[in-house]
Amino acid sequence: MKKISLLALIVLSFMACKNDTSKPETKPESSIKTQNTESENNKKEPISFVNAIETAHKKEAFLKEAAVQFELILSFGGNEILNGLATFSTDSSEGKIEMTNGDVIIYKEDQVYYSPSITNTQRIRFNAYTWSYFFLFPYKLSDEGTIWNSYPETQLGGEKYSTKKLSFEANTGDAPDDWYVVYANPNSNLVEVAAYIVTAGKTKAEAEADPHAIKYEDFIGIKNIPFARKWTFWEWDSELGLTQQIGEGTIKNITFLNDDKLFEVPQHFKKI
Repeated sequence: MKKISLLALIVLSFMACKNDTSKPETKPESSIKTQNTESENNKKEPISFVNAIETAHKKEAFLKEAAVQFELILSFGGNEILNGLATFSTDSSEGKIEMTNGDVIIYKEDQVYYSPSITNTQRIRFNAYTWSYFFLFPYKLSDEGTIWNSYPETQLGGEKYSTKKLSFEANTGDAPDDWYVVYANPNSNLVEVAAYIVTAGKTKAEAEADPHAIKYEDFIGIKNIPFARKWTFWEWDSELGLTQQIGEGTIKNITFLNDDKLFEVPQHFKKI
């Protein structure tokens, strides 16, 4: 799945995501890249950071499932922007969002299809990829094209976090200039906050002047795999941390599915 520019259209519209006893997943060092300017010890730190997160989020067990489904409600600026049933393959290659109003969006790799009932097509690709990326974020940290760098250990709201910076190689996804600052709980190694910039339609410098963050809260275990049932979206500052909340999301009834027909595209659907 493509890495998309997160919240680009939302910002434009409304501003005017048990301790593990299993054996850690074995991963070759070449699958997680670090900047060449890092010392050997500093290179190992991000690799250990990512491996710890993937172990805490039970990535190996998660990928053994075919697909995950949940109810999703999103609001920004006091306005509900999405209410529906989201279904994503665990490897992120396919997804479907079925709105309560009957609108449906389906993606298969980089191809996106939608029901003819959707007349405003501006945000179709955005909705197709954004919410799956937020939900699947802890499982995508060692994707091809990811680059990790050290970042100062950070406190948010008086709580200390293990923190590293994620960027991307050129030509990775739709916005390779985007970056993330990933905050993991130092005790559980769960991702609890991810700050990021949105470069769509602006320069990197302009984007870095307006960073945001998603906070993952209220974790629950499904088949012993942790999922956040509450997302909050924030304005973010590298020194002040989370400043002003701008949106929120609620996730309910998370379940795993195994059905070859989950992502079939009806013949009357359109392609964008």
